[in-house]
Amino acid sequence: MKTTLVTLLLTCLMIQTSLAQLVENSGLIVPKRSAEPFLFSTTTLTPEDLKWSLDYSSSYGEKVTGPFGQEGVGQQVGVKGYLGKQFTVYAHAAVGNTFSSNVSNAQQVEVIRDFIGGKKIGGLRVGLGLGMRRDYSSTNSILSRATIAYDATRWKTGGNILFEKAIAANRDKIDIISSIGFHYRLKGKFYGGLEAVGEDLEGLWDAEEAEGGAKILIGPSLNMTTKNNRLSFALSGGPVFYATSNPITNNQALRELPNQSGLSLRARVIFNLSN
Repeated sequence: MKTTLVTLLLTCLMIQTSLAQLVENSGLIVPKRSAEPFLFSTTTLTPEDLKWSLDYSSSYGEKVTGPFGQEGVGQQVGVKGYLGKQFTVYAHAAVGNTFSSNVSNAQQVEVIRDFIGGKKIGGLRVGLGLGMRRDYSSTNSILSRATIAYDATRWKTGGNILFEKAIAANRDKIDIISSIGFHYRLKGKFYGGLEAVGEDLEGLWDAEEAEGGAKILIGPSLNMTTKNNRLSFALSGGPVFYATSNPITNNQALRELPNQSGLSLRARVIFNLSN
């Protein structure tokens, strides 16, 4: 099963790369983009992007338990910036709000470097990064993320594979989260497409996976940037379902998806600090 999953993930990345290579530069200018066009994937910045931005996102979960929200919302505030030499830094703090318990919070910071591309907006970018995370139970984790993205004049795509190692005895040996998104320019700086995310994919082979099993969301995705590039807005969501089901022994991990099957929606507004 491990071999099958790894093969599937690598195939997805290869498909993205193959699609990217089908579109060659035609002399057209790729329009400046949102600092983060996708809701569930993290993309890197380039020297041609606006360097620094602040973002606020809110998630709604139906049939949800734990810090994400009891039939309520979760919130995140983040900052993203280009450090130069193809390095991107992203840090955010999350607040889990329930109507029957106290508010919990979590923090995360990552630094990602593009090793392929990353010197201009258009074209293929492949990066690797490291980071740290403190979840709702104050457990620290080490993060390792692989990113791939391609920006063309009419469309863009991006995907991630994130590995998380919690520094705690009662947690999974490794948590695996994968995501992919595709946007097509509908008009001006308005894009539409699809996003998919799979969380705790180690649950496909580990019957004792702590967060309840592998979860998957597939749904529509929208992104719009204002003419002056100062503000951008994004919306995505859809049904969340379990590919596998295990008893939940940890509901404090920082996750994009709720702990139960149901509906999940996420919206984000980004304010660019650079001109």
